[in-house]
Amino acid sequence: MTTEIPTAEWVEIPALYADPYPIYRRLRESAPIHWVPAVDRCLVVGYEASHEIELDQDRFSADEEQSLMKRAMGHSMLRKDDPEHDVERKAYGGVLRPKAIKQQWEAVFERNYRTYAERLRGAGPGADLVAEFAAPYAAENLRTVLGFANASPEDLQRWSQTLIDGTGNYADDPRVWAAAERSSREVDAAMDEMLPVLCDKPDGSLLSVLGASGMPLEALRANMKMTIGGGLNEPRDAVATTVWALLTHPGQLETVLAQSRWQDAFEECLRWTAPIGMYPRQATRDTEVAGMAIPRGTRLGIVIGAANRDPEVFDDPESYDIDRPRKPHLAFGGGNHFCAGAWVARTSVVRVALPRLFADFPGLRLDPARPATIGGWVFRGVLTLPVHWD
Repeated sequence: MTTEIPTAEWVEIPALYADPYPIYRRLRESAPIHWVPAVDRCLVVGYEASHEIELDQDRFSADEEQSLMKRAMGHSMLRKDDPEHDVERKAYGGVLRPKAIKQQWEAVFERNYRTYAERLRGAGPGADLVAEFAAPYAAENLRTVLGFANASPEDLQRWSQTLIDGTGNYADDPRVWAAAERSSREVDAAMDEMLPVLCDKPDGSLLSVLGASGMPLEALRANMKMTIGGGLNEPRDAVATTVWALLTHPGQLETVLAQSRWQDAFEECLRWTAPIGMYPRQATRDTEVAGMAIPRGTRLGIVIGAANRDPEVFDDPESYDIDRPRKPHLAFGGGNHFCAGAWVARTSVVRVALPRLFADFPGLRLDPARPATIGGWVFRGVLTLPVHWD
């Protein structure tokens, strides 16, 4: 026997932005799925329900009607199902795979680390680690991997933030749409300038490979914008949030330093505070999940930030704990839409940024007078992180 999905009229977007986790706990305690009028969709807050929906593209399509992502970025492969999705995903080739990262991109990440570590040091104790290091480091890595020789790291930061703001604009703020549209036009212009250059002199960058793949220009534009959005905010937030997590858990930091457990620190951070906190799906037929009736056309939000803290799967899920039993988190998505940039994030953050930051800035610690600020729910991370060092 199926039950109807309950309505949660009390959920408000500003409260989700400030701290969604108490809201997720309250929702999850009564049902794994709720209709939330404020965001005009059902929020899926249970791990098993989220995982089931993510893996079943026959019943739950990524090609959502009235998609905010399609409005902000165009119709990328992230909002397509197979076989269309698979064709575009394969066009990415080996650019973002471990072999290419090791051979071509890891040295770039190491060079960029040195540049922005010096920028952080030059800003002096009390500097904001996000603004002086994590954001420009992630932006310059992405700029090079994508092939935008005609853009600056500041351009990439502006493009990424305004495009993902559009993707998460559930409040329908016209100023957010205007900023996203400006960035979309700027990306188009930068691509138009670079594509002929890369056609004459291929360099192994993503724009170079996609430009030679035969992908239609409209799809190429959308996929590059999608990659600019997720490809910057995820490593940026993974650096900043993992540093913050370790600095607020000194016992675990001591263990990480002693045993070089940077991978554990990173993966637990993604579980604890998923940088990409929610993404949409739409029911293609009348169906059910977790005993709950889902009518055809229902718009769903898979809330990774809630699923990754489901106590049915993770013991003491609200705590940051690098020693917890290893279970798969959903921060990189799953199934055919598993994040294409996962290996870039793992290499640039785990192999390069985290160990070097703590080695090069001994006594790295929080600023006692200016606490870190954290925000977001569709995308969530540390916004400012003032730090000191010896």
